[in-house]
Amino acid sequence: MTKKKTSKKSSKKTGKLDFEASMKELESLVERMEQGEQSLEDSLNDFERGIALTRSCQKSLQETEQKIQQLIEKNGQDELVDFDEE
Repeated sequence: MTKKKTSKKSSKKTGKLDFEASMKELESLVERMEQGEQSLEDSLNDFERGIALTRSCQKSLQETEQKIQQLIEKNGQDELVDFDEE
């Protein structure tokens, strides 16, 4: 049996997952907890992991927003413009 290699952008040095992997794991945790078939201890462990993943995703989004802001400023625009969904 061969293992499938994935091209994750996670850093093996820090053990951080990339945003997409974190979101996927968070969705899996939520689904498992919503089923209500886990022990209280397992649910608590999943909840704690979910909090850590949420914080990681928030940090990643904030860093990405800062990078975008820097690129915009570098290109001569003053600020971000809101995206209007129609």
